[in-house]
Amino acid sequence: MLTEEDASRLVLAEIDGARGCGEYDLQILRVEALPFGWIFYWGAVWDGPNGRRPRLGGNGPFLVDRENERLIRTATSVPVARQIADYERRLRREAHARNLAAKQAVQQRGTATPATAPAHRRSSGASERPE
Repeated sequence: MLTEEDASRLVLAEIDGARGCGEYDLQILRVEALPFGWIFYWGAVWDGPNGRRPRLGGNGPFLVDRENERLIRTATSVPVARQIADYERRLRREAHARNLAAKQAVQQRGTATPATAPAHRRSSGASERPE
């Protein structure tokens, strides 16, 4: 299971690739805890001559799932709350599919092994035909 510190390292490694886009420093600006993990907001922190942080395009936050260590870059054109809700629905669908597959596997094991049914023994020597 991923810790917030490990998740931060994943996000920093991911945004490292975007560092070539300018002469300012990119870093994590804010982290919010979610039921399944975290959301990391990131951006530029360079204070130029005008004393303002530059605006970046395409710096949507990252969702990080602590259970399966997924790192998901969100879109900047869709509200973050909607993307979080969509991901939570995806997690529920995946959990349902896993539960269904487990039930089917148990059912298949139950029907695929007739050898586990009790065997009836015949007594040796005497005929079992009624007279």
